[in-house]
Amino acid sequence: MVLDITKPRDYIDIAVSLTKELEQSAVERDNKGGAPSEEINKLRESGLLPLVIPKQYGGIGATWSDALKIVQELSKSDGSIGQLYGNHLNLTALAHVSGTSEQKERYYRETAKNNWFWANAINTRDTRLKITPDGENFRVQGVKSFGTGINVADLRVFSALPEGGELPYIFVIPRDREGLTSNQDWDNIGQRRTDSNSFTFNNVLVYSNEILGYPAPPDNAFSTFLGIIAQLTKTYVYLGITQGAFFAAREYTKTNTRPWITSGVESATQDPYILHDYGDFWIQIQAANGLAEQAAQKVQIAWEKETSLSHEERGEVAIAVFAAKALATRVGLDITNRIFEVTGTRATATKYGFDRYWRDLRTFTLHDPVNYKLRAVGDWVLNNQLPLVTQYS
Repeated sequence: MVLDITKPRDYIDIAVSLTKELEQSAVERDNKGGAPSEEINKLRESGLLPLVIPKQYGGIGATWSDALKIVQELSKSDGSIGQLYGNHLNLTALAHVSGTSEQKERYYRETAKNNWFWANAINTRDTRLKITPDGENFRVQGVKSFGTGINVADLRVFSALPEGGELPYIFVIPRDREGLTSNQDWDNIGQRRTDSNSFTFNNVLVYSNEILGYPAPPDNAFSTFLGIIAQLTKTYVYLGITQGAFFAAREYTKTNTRPWITSGVESATQDPYILHDYGDFWIQIQAANGLAEQAAQKVQIAWEKETSLSHEERGEVAIAVFAAKALATRVGLDITNRIFEVTGTRATATKYGFDRYWRDLRTFTLHDPVNYKLRAVGDWVLNNQLPLVTQYS
């Protein structure tokens, strides 16, 4: 199916169709791990890559509210692809908030024109990658971890520290830039198709216009707002993974699960404790979805304000996003763990792959401990203290 950008809502139907297709091979691909070349090619063919690029630059011009629903939809079948696609959407807008006006227009137009896929290894906590001047340009040397999707990306975003500096440079380089090597060291329990290897840089050239920044004015609240959107994007990945687990377990329960021997009923769909758990699951999912939708609406309103966004407004949106993320994390880990209570012993067979939902979610959530989000919300509730600006907020 090819996207018709004259019909804005088509992208939702396309995402549903793609999710069903990916679902057929999700267990096999999870077992295999490796680079998601096949999946990214399907995203290219779908027409979903320029989703949040404004129409004036050749994109679809979807709102963040609608775009995040696509992230959630794709995550139902495969948490890795939901993460990769969500990261891509954030990165296509990176120059909009963190670059110059020329960079914003250039990357928007070229991405839409060439149907480019973006990936990154920004990870500012890993400071091993160094950047030094080389005439009018720069050279990069060292190692950077968590290069999620880099191997299959057309444009690659990294961060590197200048010698003696504290603030990293963020730069964008094309796929064919020489001197970059994947260390093929991603073999984790979950998100196995994100191909999140570390990368070694051997005197890699970075042109001066490939370094992002600075927006005008550089200290406005909007210049750091993409960090808020990234947090909400993760929330929608969590929600998608959780819903995927719920739907898969529900289908299995209807067709395969047996009632407990002392339940007094003939069908698992009448087992009183299975009914209780599914009711609990459904209520939790509705609550998490509702809180996320409220946060998404606030994000969209703030995004449209651009440089007129105040720091106080940014902080208030951050609180809404943190709350949604905390609940999605709690609900997701609970449901992806408890689905075995409603599916039964036989559901643990590897051919079903029910464990991948918990593995994907647990791997992803460890990148940003939810307790710190809860603390930030509590500090706002008790002390009216808005969150500080960091990579994770």
